[in-house]
Amino acid sequence: MKLPRRRFLHLAAGAGALPAVSRLAWAEDYPTRPIHLIVGFTPGAAADVTARLLGESMGPLLGQQIAVENKPGGGSSIAADYVAHAAKDGYTLFLATLSIIINQIINPNAAFDMQRDLAPIALLSQGAVVLVVNPDSDIHSVADLIALAKAKPGQVLHATVVGSLPHLASELFAQRAGIKFTQVPYQGSPQTVTDVIAGRALCTFSPASTVVGQIAAGKLRALAVAANKRSSALPDVPTMAEAGIPDFDTSLWFGLLAPAATPRPVIDKLAAAAQKAIHAPQTVATLAKQGFVPLEGGPDKFADYIRSETARWTAVAGAAGLRS
Repeated sequence: MKLPRRRFLHLAAGAGALPAVSRLAWAEDYPTRPIHLIVGFTPGAAADVTARLLGESMGPLLGQQIAVENKPGGGSSIAADYVAHAAKDGYTLFLATLSIIINQIINPNAAFDMQRDLAPIALLSQGAVVLVVNPDSDIHSVADLIALAKAKPGQVLHATVVGSLPHLASELFAQRAGIKFTQVPYQGSPQTVTDVIAGRALCTFSPASTVVGQIAAGKLRALAVAANKRSSALPDVPTMAEAGIPDFDTSLWFGLLAPAATPRPVIDKLAAAAQKAIHAPQTVATLAKQGFVPLEGGPDKFADYIRSETARWTAVAGAAGLRS
């Protein structure tokens, strides 16, 4: 029997509404089991430290454990690809850094596309990147390092994680200073720091949280922080501008992403919990000791931020000849 047009449209609208209602009801119960937070760097790296701090604060707000898993490699692209192909149910998340944007710029033919395959949840925190050298060297300032690099072009060894923010920070520094480093690749910031301390490389750009202890112990010498203002964790270390390189801000940020098409109610619930967790007084105090500050920003603001950072670092990578 053929239904009247008005009756047919009414039934069709009702059928279309059911999945949305069902998704909303499901999101209200979410989460019902532990959430896995995937990190693209080794244990002890700034991203790993941030992920574990977030999990400790955010888990109780959601009533479930947040288990941190490390999948290092490829400037965090291995971890991002894993999350991009995970179930779209909010139980597998990605702790993003600027490195994943840089990796997408350098490797445009990667197996996944960040803006297509991952959904922004929230901005989390931002902190300074520090230029450090082996303390047994004769390098005591940014000017000293530039002079050495100019005297020995291509011979100064810079330890780096290829496709990471410290890598691009070093490339931007070299562009501004008119010098050239030889990049020595590693999987994570802790390994770069270890080799600078051992003298197997002269210098590295590293997140402040990774090197604060070694600087205090005299195992590393800090030359400058790559930010617009001094780091709370290293108040005696000058900014790049103070050291003679103006307008040099390569602050490291962290954000939370999920697989694309994760239901928006789940995204919003995660965003609210993440923002509350990252701004909790105890979390803010811990971040400050590591040279980080919390950021404001839910899904839409984070999406805009990703677009602006992509445009900014595309220009740097292009000038460095790092684009495929």
